[in-house]
Amino acid sequence: MRKFEPLPEELQPLVHSLELKAVLVVDDDQQLASALQWILADENFLVDVAFDGEQAMMKVKAHEYDVVICDLKMPKLRGDEFYLKAKDLQPSLADRFIFVTGFAADPSIALFFNKHEVKYLVKPFPIGVLIDCVKQLLC
Repeated sequence: MRKFEPLPEELQPLVHSLELKAVLVVDDDQQLASALQWILADENFLVDVAFDGEQAMMKVKAHEYDVVICDLKMPKLRGDEFYLKAKDLQPSLADRFIFVTGFAADPSIALFFNKHEVKYLVKPFPIGVLIDCVKQLLC
């Protein structure tokens, strides 16, 4: 049997540490949520999906996310309600939400956006803009 001897430093393999960031996508439009999951995974994010605010709340209780991309109008628990509950549970999430909605002109939604100073994109949005927005939140 041969004794193990470490390689000289110049022959050590280069190890690149890649820190993956976790993203939660919350949208009741399952096609959109799945598409965003694939697109963001292709950008080297770990992506989890929930199809309503209640599912998302369970995931936030069980996992830590670096960014949450969330629709507003959903069954069971709307995006704004989910945001408030998630923020109470994990205050660090408050500044890491990106809302996506087709109803930004709705006065109650506009009031919510202004009151909480959250980022949002209006559907349909260019996917590059969403990716840039996610990356900005992580800086």
